Amino acid sequence: MKARLLPLYFSEANERERKEFADQLERLRDFYGDVAEILPEVCVGDKIPEADAILFPQLIFAAFRHDDELKAYSLPMIVLTSRFGTVEMWDWEIVTYLRDLGCTVFSPYSIELAKTIIRAIAVKRALRSGAKFLMFQDSPGEGMQANIFKRFYWWEKESTRQMEETFGCKIIYRSWKSVGERAAQITDEQAELVSRDWNVTREGVCKEAFLRAVKVYIAVKEVIDSIGGVEGVGSNCLNESFNCFTTPCLAWNMLFEKDNIIWACEGDTLTMLSTYLIYRSIEKPIMMTNLYPFLVGMAALAHERIEKFPDISDPDNHALGVHCGYFGLAPRSFCTEWTLRPKVLAIVDDNAIAVDCRFPKGPVTLAKIYPGFKKLSIIEAEIEDYVQYPGSDCRNGALIRYKDGHKVMDNLCSHHSLIIAGNVKPQLIQLAKVFGFNTV
Repeated sequence: MKARLLPLYFSEANERERKEFADQLERLRDFYGDVAEILPEVCVGDKIPEADAILFPQLIFAAFRHDDELKAYSLPMIVLTSRFGTVEMWDWEIVTYLRDLGCTVFSPYSIELAKTIIRAIAVKRALRSGAKFLMFQDSPGEGMQANIFKRFYWWEKESTRQMEETFGCKIIYRSWKSVGERAAQITDEQAELVSRDWNVTREGVCKEAFLRAVKVYIAVKEVIDSIGGVEGVGSNCLNESFNCFTTPCLAWNMLFEKDNIIWACEGDTLTMLSTYLIYRSIEKPIMMTNLYPFLVGMAALAHERIEKFPDISDPDNHALGVHCGYFGLAPRSFCTEWTLRPKVLAIVDDNAIAVDCRFPKGPVTLAKIYPGFKKLSIIEAEIEDYVQYPGSDCRNGALIRYKDGHKVMDNLCSHHSLIIAGNVKPQLIQLAKVFGFNTV
């Protein structure tokens, strides 16, 4: 879905300025045609058609003289006035003036930042149009490790209600048990036919275990196709692991690769929403993992069945990123390494599988929407290395460093955190502005 941008011009523009406006509009169509539908221009003060945002390809002195007309527009405004497709520095005063009027004004200083803003505006409209997220679960919290899982906000009816009311999306629930039963009916021949061109790297995963994972993909895909228009999918795969003879990790990877469908682990609808918003807006590699800050101490170590954190000089500002025995689940295209391996966790079926993958070392950004859907967590960080603890629940985890571990501990909103490749703090701040989030 492209954002619909409405160009506005001022009636006071002279002949030279009108030509410059037309020339700039053509440039912007070239720069942003892949993410935006640029509508026919309208004069400031005239009635405007339905659109997602106002576009100013040009700003002139008249911007100071139309307070009432500009304030009357309820749409966000994007200023792209330079011939390079960004804000012209001479327009900062007008931008400030418009903001002081109460207008929401974006003044991107790079093509990447502008595209993030435009995509985020389109994502907001997609959600308001009733984007569908599919979650498979039956009795969340009542199964494996109930003492842990029953604490999570994303399973509360209030969470679902507030998410749908805030964003306009629809959370559709289906039975994970039914998926497991349907997968068990699918023949090996069907699974082999579907997966014949997948070319999945696997180690220690026998043919039977691999085909079981493929059958889950087939069963889930049948439900997705019957619903239509599904933007994201997940399941209560750990807490209700007894309802399926394997894990859905491979299925989520293939659904993203083949159908561009977002995934979420453990029934976490907040992670699904966060992943959808961020990835669709920024289009950078993204995944979810559990954060185990060193400051948590034995509470984290005991859960991962490891004796100690790595010996480093700055432990307070570090965490391990570990999920289901490895770094976490990410699509193959996002990773420097990606291998399907046998399961690690004791609470899943003996024939289950897990993904052992790695993001590139270097800068990353941790982020997630807070419960309540009013704030966005942003943590600038770095993957320093990967660490292995054979025989533990951390066979290959990421060593993550951030600037202020005590501040992280004071503000972290969930043990589930999204990791985005690169330092994308500026893009996340603009995304937050589009959705009206406060940033932490």
